[in-house]
Amino acid sequence: MLAHLHIENFALIKSLDLRLYRGLQVITGETGAGKSILLGALRMILGVRAEQKNIADTQQKTIVEATFEVDQSYKPFFKKNELDFDTECLIRREISPSGKSRAFINDTPVTLDVLKDLSSSLLDIHSQFETSKLFTEDFQFSLLDSVARNAERLSLYRDTLKVWNNLKSQLKHLHENKAKLMAEREYHLFLLHELENLNLDDINEQEILYELENQENIESLTDLLSQIIARSEAEEVGTVANMTDANHKLKKLAEISGSFTELSGRMESVAVEFKDILQELEERASTLERDPARLEELLSLQGQLQQLFTKHQVKSVEELILKRDELRKNTQSFDSIEEEIATLELLRETQEKKLKIEASELSKARKEAIPGFNSQLEKTFARLGLAKARFDIKLEEDEKFTLYGKERIQYVFQANAGYGLLPLSQAISGGERSRVMLAIKKMMADHAELPTLILDEIDSGVSGRVAEEIGIVMQEMSIGRQLIVITHQAQVAAKGSHQYRVEKEEIEGITQSRIRPLSTEERRTEIAQLISGNTLTEAALQQAEELMKS
Repeated sequence: MLAHLHIENFALIKSLDLRLYRGLQVITGETGAGKSILLGALRMILGVRAEQKNIADTQQKTIVEATFEVDQSYKPFFKKNELDFDTECLIRREISPSGKSRAFINDTPVTLDVLKDLSSSLLDIHSQFETSKLFTEDFQFSLLDSVARNAERLSLYRDTLKVWNNLKSQLKHLHENKAKLMAEREYHLFLLHELENLNLDDINEQEILYELENQENIESLTDLLSQIIARSEAEEVGTVANMTDANHKLKKLAEISGSFTELSGRMESVAVEFKDILQELEERASTLERDPARLEELLSLQGQLQQLFTKHQVKSVEELILKRDELRKNTQSFDSIEEEIATLELLRETQEKKLKIEASELSKARKEAIPGFNSQLEKTFARLGLAKARFDIKLEEDEKFTLYGKERIQYVFQANAGYGLLPLSQAISGGERSRVMLAIKKMMADHAELPTLILDEIDSGVSGRVAEEIGIVMQEMSIGRQLIVITHQAQVAAKGSHQYRVEKEEIEGITQSRIRPLSTEERRTEIAQLISGNTLTEAALQQAEELMKS
């Protein structure tokens, strides 16, 4: 419940501290005294957009603080949002002179979304002009589900719906990828086959280049090799003979003088290396052979490689191998994506069957609750001067799954006998609107865990017995909870357990609004003025006293 309200520098309110209690809290006062300002400040707690025009003194910040008494059921919210939990919860909004807004819960800064999540579960404001919420499916389903005790069923259904929606989203993404892969697959397969046909793993680009150079220059290579071998092996004048002779003589020099030992060793190494080179040259010469078919094969392979280098924008066989492996992966992913789609489709079908069962259970519980819902509401209508009113709830199967199941809902109403039921938005007139909403709010109070409920002149346009009955209904609604009512009806004001008056006065040339609790005698005078107007009569005072006792 709302235990304390503190307001600073908000519109006509310079500073306000108000303590509130359980039961029916009544707020009265002349039109224009500032009741709407009070509601405007409370709407700040509900997270409405802060407006700079509400700052009275533009040199000071505006503060609205509301202290609520909360129970342990709110602990999960505080834990989820990393907030300190206390049974006294302080919600604060601040507006700086520049218009910047900040929100706090228990002195911890929070986003407006977090503030709205909490405050909307603690405070509900309804004005006589705010009945549009009554026409929404969210409101209509929520009220019927509270009567049908569908909270647990709805929670299970929404958990299943969340899984089902996630599976649908994943499948949509996979199908999009599959379509993209299909569009590219044929071309990728063509590129892959083109690369696989070359046996890239067996290709040594450098060896191909050497072999191609050998085939293209076979005459020059053969001629030069023949000359080297011939001159090296010629008797007496050949390189081998001269090197052998030089090696022999250096050995003798080394025997005579140790200073030639190193040179002798080097010469011997050169001779051995030269003979080895000469042997390899002879082997190469023996393998060199013109092969036109091989030359054509090598030129073709080189041409194919160059084309692939250009096509794939690479410069080496190694890079082509990477491209090939990437294409293999892409083509294989098409098969794996089909398998994944098939698996998810089975899961989706399972969840959909579960959804249908859970939606059906929701619908069944609602249909069973509707007769009692209608009967209770019509009884309240009769108490509020709508004795001939009829009410019903229409449920129609929907094609899609929503947050509330697989059906649509519509409240239908008729205030007068002999006419057909119409959708609530079309059926209620201005005079009936507030009474219909009050009856529905009472239904909520009887069946749902209501937060602090504020009703702003919801009793407007009624008088006499109906006004008296409205007061009784509000009194019943306030049992075990807090109901704050702004009213001009004496019959309603008299039912309050506490009463407050909103007043407007001029202080040092500045108009200010304030709200103060009334004593028993002040209440009697205030209620008498609601009956007789500014001219206070003894009869009105007597009537006020009788109303307060009833």
